[in-house]
Amino acid sequence: MQMSEETLRRIAGLAERIAQSGGRAFFVGGYVRDSLLGREPKDIDIEVYGLDPDTLTEILSTAGRVDLVGRQFGVLRAASLEVDWTLPRRDSAGRHPRVAINPRLSYREATRRRDLTVNALLRDVLTGELVDPWGGQADLEKGVLRIPDRSLFVEDPLRFYRVMQLGARLQMTPDPELDSICAGMEIHTVARERVEEEFNRLWLEAARPSLGLAWVRRVGRLAEVIPPLADTPVTPQDPDWHPEGEVWTHTLQVVDAAAALRTGERGRDLMLLWAAALHDCGKPLTTRQEGGHIRSPEHDRESESLAGPFLRGLLRSQRVAEGATKLIAQHMKPLQFHQNQSSEKAFKRLALKLAPEADLELLAALALADGRGTNPAGGAPLTREFAMVDWFREMSERARVSREPEKPLLKGRHLLGLIEPGPRLGQVLEEAYRIQIEEGITEVEELKRRVVGEANGKQA
Repeated sequence: MQMSEETLRRIAGLAERIAQSGGRAFFVGGYVRDSLLGREPKDIDIEVYGLDPDTLTEILSTAGRVDLVGRQFGVLRAASLEVDWTLPRRDSAGRHPRVAINPRLSYREATRRRDLTVNALLRDVLTGELVDPWGGQADLEKGVLRIPDRSLFVEDPLRFYRVMQLGARLQMTPDPELDSICAGMEIHTVARERVEEEFNRLWLEAARPSLGLAWVRRVGRLAEVIPPLADTPVTPQDPDWHPEGEVWTHTLQVVDAAAALRTGERGRDLMLLWAAALHDCGKPLTTRQEGGHIRSPEHDRESESLAGPFLRGLLRSQRVAEGATKLIAQHMKPLQFHQNQSSEKAFKRLALKLAPEADLELLAALALADGRGTNPAGGAPLTREFAMVDWFREMSERARVSREPEKPLLKGRHLLGLIEPGPRLGQVLEEAYRIQIEEGITEVEELKRRVVGEANGKQA
């Protein structure tokens, strides 16, 4: 969230009262980290030293209602500010740690439980003084992710996924110790919704999501984290079409290209990024040598069959899962349509296949990312446009089905008294829609005459 001047003023006022009571308030975690990086902070958390929970609650209540977000964990929220206020604590080892709030802990001891040194920074709310017990500022400058405490880090397996997305978002590299720890961490117990949330941050916030995927592979966990991609690093591609190299290299470039095409519409962006990541996952099962070339016939269908179950099993939003799966299944269509110079009615049929979750505009974005993921120099994808994608978009617009399929002209109400309600009516309406698209009929009465005549003829 972006803090207004009014919010900052009110936080400072509470920090003054805290200081007057013998305490000290610090901005902590991502707020401090992002400020040092020159980024707009999104998360606001404040830790208060030197006060007991009751005194802090009393002070915060002067700003309005105080919600006990997790009082046993030392977490309070001044509802009117939407800011979490925490107290220093120690956590015991184990999956269900005992929490001991201790406002008198040293800064170093209190920040020991944080996941990374760059998230263990404190900045005094009133004076702006930076407190850096673990060398996090130097790590930010060097672009390195390190941990304060190995034993506490491994107690929370979700931290594996945080390293994945944070390394990509900050474009920072985990150090060898962190790589080694994450290579052996138990991660199978993480709830799927928590995994999904970390992937959401990777797809929606990282300029180069490929850095997170590449790290997962580097620590040897690709087959566990994204099984459909497990064999892509050893699957070659024909250099005439893919001078960048094997399927894995192509995939990394495509997800970065897709990230550059995000529009800010959350669901659509997630569909696009998941489709970009998995669009060629079927190639390991379909790739073979033919006539001196490497071919992957019907890899789009195989990719759909692998990606669909994986996405439906991971994502809570079945709209995103289904939309991404449909994009994967149809990702070769823009190229095929361009090669065949397909008609408007072909675009209308394709729009119907993608609906209601996805559409031709998203498919064009995937095709553009796919084309840009062919940089033979490696690393970043290409940035140029492609005539094939431009043509596909123009035809989608001309057919008026870029964002949704053509609406059926004929409704059930148009056939009242002519055809009995029931399965037969549904069949007639389906046939009417087919004729509408195939023959370009735009008048309801003309379509009505056609289908009623055909229906009566068949009944006779």
